[in-house]
Amino acid sequence: MKNFYVLNSKSLKKVALVVVISFFTAWFLYVENIAQIPVFSSKDGPKAIYKGEKGVALTFNIGWGDKQAEPILNLLKEEKANATFFLAGSWAERHPDLVNRMVKEGHEIGILGYDYVDYSEVKDEKIKEDLSKANTVFEKLKIENISLTRAPTGHFNQSTLTITNQYHYSLVHWSIDSKDWTNPGTKEIIANVSSAKKGDIILLHASDSAKQTEKALPSIIKDLHEKNLKLVTVSEMITNAESKSEEVK
Repeated sequence: MKNFYVLNSKSLKKVALVVVISFFTAWFLYVENIAQIPVFSSKDGPKAIYKGEKGVALTFNIGWGDKQAEPILNLLKEEKANATFFLAGSWAERHPDLVNRMVKEGHEIGILGYDYVDYSEVKDEKIKEDLSKANTVFEKLKIENISLTRAPTGHFNQSTLTITNQYHYSLVHWSIDSKDWTNPGTKEIIANVSSAKKGDIILLHASDSAKQTEKALPSIIKDLHEKNLKLVTVSEMITNAESKSEEVK
């Protein structure tokens, strides 16, 4: 005996709805996976930079510690590679010699706030206070013309964009996350960066919590050179070029 199934119009609509929802869910996940765009901008307001058009930018966050920064600077000097260092004001005021060395050796300085504050979870006044304290530190160190900042935890919202713009800073995120702070092993750090191409901003760390970055860095730089990618600072990357961002939701 054959079985026959009769679908009324209501059932067909339900099936169609499920198919449509499934399609758009799959498409969203696909686009999210290939785009790797973790940062945004307000629709008509200030923008957060996560990508440029010229070269590749190595960026290092430093919030604390005394051990990792100097070896990484030594390695960058050997490789004749420039980078952008986002420094917490609290770290910079304790390590003025290293900050001055960065500038002298051609690296760019950006501000990583003063304390480790999640800008997306605090009031506007706290963000302003944190940026002001950091700015005061760099003024005392006579580090001039700082134009870049990065949210200390990487999290930010539209208020953060507005405030950083008021301070005349461009908020910088990243398009490639090395995940070096998790200490997954040098091979995995290298693999995490291996997809880098022209215009990418790479997130690395030179705080003491990132214990494997120094060992992974030579291979990362070698791979970028083999792809004929020039290492530039973030400002060099975005000068007279289009930076990319997306609307804050």
